[in-house]
Amino acid sequence: MRVVVGGAGIAGLALARCLDRHGIGVTVLERAPGPRTQGYMIDFFGPGYDAAEAMGVLPRIRELGHRVTELTYRDEVGRRRGGLRFDRFASAVGGRLVSVMRPDLETALREGLSSRIDLRYGTGPAAVAERPDGITVTLTDGDTLDADLLVGADGIHSTVRRLVFGPEERFVRHLGYHTSAYVFADAAARAEIADRFCLTDTVDRQMGFYGLDGDRVAVFGVHRSADRALPADPRAAVRREYAGLGWLVPRALAACPPPDQVYYDQVAQIEVPAWHRGRVALLGDAAYAVSLLAGQGASLGITGAYVLARHLAGAGTVDAALRGYERDLRPLATDRQRTARRGARWFVPSTTRQVRIRRAVLRLARLPLVDRYVAATLAGKSTALITNLRTADAEPTRAA
Repeated sequence: MRVVVGGAGIAGLALARCLDRHGIGVTVLERAPGPRTQGYMIDFFGPGYDAAEAMGVLPRIRELGHRVTELTYRDEVGRRRGGLRFDRFASAVGGRLVSVMRPDLETALREGLSSRIDLRYGTGPAAVAERPDGITVTLTDGDTLDADLLVGADGIHSTVRRLVFGPEERFVRHLGYHTSAYVFADAAARAEIADRFCLTDTVDRQMGFYGLDGDRVAVFGVHRSADRALPADPRAAVRREYAGLGWLVPRALAACPPPDQVYYDQVAQIEVPAWHRGRVALLGDAAYAVSLLAGQGASLGITGAYVLARHLAGAGTVDAALRGYERDLRPLATDRQRTARRGARWFVPSTTRQVRIRRAVLRLARLPLVDRYVAATLAGKSTALITNLRTADAEPTRAA
């Protein structure tokens, strides 16, 4: 079997590793000229954590992770207005959590890829044609590839999905926010943040800060916007939208890097009625983006990769494998999307009243039983999906 994967992000790299482990040949295509460096800090946990452990890449992810002691909200002059101890959140998921920059998670998945995996940068699918026994993918560089399956793991703005399933507008659910992320260097700001995740306690927009190695600070922003178009100049948009916020924000805005070093996108979910059509399947954000409000997009991308590869290795036909993949994973993705929509108004409050309610809840969360409940709610429902599949797939053998 030969699989072509569109997208060398988290889901695509995870799928390549899993397919190779099962003896399935794989070519990974990435339109960008090289690995992307933009992105934000994520709290990596849930079934993706289990899948990373099964893949053997978890130790490297933890090595690249960062220590976080508390999530805390700060007012315009930096006073603490509420927070949640991170160890409580970690205990809600059995300690199986690591805070890691999204580009570093990609690095962990990309490092040590087998030489059998054909990883190509600077090219991607331009046209797709099904054959009775497979699929032919024409690339943007003019090359063609014949395979048994094409998997679109190319993100929320998936080219594979557009080519095969239709325009993005059919599948995107805009949640009414834009988000941005970048890194800047400021020794004083880094010292003030220490090992905490600090968020502004503000209405309609908020900026968050993580401390990285040395004097680097990771910035995360989210603000309300009904505009579905992305700005031509992300840096100008960030400076405009967050102007007027206090504490560390003015220094962060002054240090905002050039536009090509700023991650900027809509906050949206993707809802596709069926994740496969013929010899084409969708994976990760291309199929079931949950949005940053759910906080488990990377985890679900790796989970989906593990599940899809396992079914491709064990099912009798490609069609049966794709049906099994969707049957196993769709309930989990749907639950995470629903949770994100429910919690959106508390993530970025639209009124001062909602801000006050959030402060009150966080004050209650200091109580031993309440803080465990709040942490468990943020973590979401647990699942034994990967554990069950790993038991059935304990000793894979490479195909000839």
